Amino acid sequence: MRVLQVVTLLSPDGAFGGPARVSLNQSAELLALGHDVTIAAACRGFPAGATKLDGVPVQLFEIRTLVPNIGFPGSRSRRLTKWFRNHAADYDIVHIHFGRDLVVLPVARLARRKGIPYVLQTHGMVTPSSNPLATPLDIVWTRKILRAARAVLALTDHERAQLEQVARTRLRLVDLPNGVPDYPAATPGPGPPEVLFVARMHARKRPLVFAEMARVMLDDGIDARFALVGPDGGEGPALQAAIDGDSRISWQGALTPSDIPKRLANARVYVLPSVREPYPMALLEAMAVGVPVVVSADCGLASVVARTGCGVVVDARTGSGDDFGGQPSAFAAAVTAILSDPDLARTMGERGRRTAHTEFGMRAIAERLATIYAECAIPTESDTRRLS
Repeated sequence: MRVLQVVTLLSPDGAFGGPARVSLNQSAELLALGHDVTIAAACRGFPAGATKLDGVPVQLFEIRTLVPNIGFPGSRSRRLTKWFRNHAADYDIVHIHFGRDLVVLPVARLARRKGIPYVLQTHGMVTPSSNPLATPLDIVWTRKILRAARAVLALTDHERAQLEQVARTRLRLVDLPNGVPDYPAATPGPGPPEVLFVARMHARKRPLVFAEMARVMLDDGIDARFALVGPDGGEGPALQAAIDGDSRISWQGALTPSDIPKRLANARVYVLPSVREPYPMALLEAMAVGVPVVVSADCGLASVVARTGCGVVVDARTGSGDDFGGQPSAFAAAVTAILSDPDLARTMGERGRRTAHTEFGMRAIAERLATIYAECAIPTESDTRRLS
């Protein structure tokens, strides 16, 4: 099957986070199954003319900021839209990693208007919003695009409900979890244990809570090192101020997404205190290499962590109302408990690695995705009318 995946941004620093990594993982495994797969994306930081990333064929296009100060929703790639207009018919199915941004919205709109079979995967990015820009976008584009999709891939029941709330109707929803490849097992280095945060330095990810947690543990005499890895998402200056030159806490900048599993494998504990986090890829990667995890109850994978015993779920009100992100002291207690009990840490790591393989293995997910594609590519009655 000829498959085109479309994602908003590919960049060496992994700035677009999970959706970009999911697209690359899915495409690599679909290629291994014998399908013809290409990713089309806006890009930043890759050399001109790059045609493959992690072994996956790509079509990369310049990205421009159309509306400043609103992040990815204000970005656009006219060249990607033009390329898709000319090449959409070359593919049997188009898989769009979809959000309210001006990179993928025009592509999805063209697919709908041309009658090209497409599926959407929103990664928790399409939710009911009070943003004044979201309402006109939803009226003009988002609702129609959601309703016309052959399938809308959802991660959780919560996401399913939110998508139908945005669309204001029932959708062709299909459950599909994110997957993770098999990675080598963790091999923590000598010296003080390392506690690791991997995500954008964004307010929703709460890197400042991680830094405050580190300070609590250090003040309690815990001999550990604390590292944050990821690009700046707006919290960088505040984070540097919180670290305040303490060499035991470091923000090490961004890594290429393919290097993150190896970096995780050097840690003793992975901590993600973020809120409203639907399905974090770095958490799955930490589980895959066998590192115990500590997450907030607000994380979409918290139930998996609790059910399998591969880490600790911190459940404490932040004081902001409805969020259950957890306080720094609660995270400190959870991490301290893991570091102080090597047998517990080893058991948690083994459970995480086993869960990643059995429940989130890429081969099974790619096979499921190929079945979805085959079903969605079958011509419908509306397709027949459009061609006649």
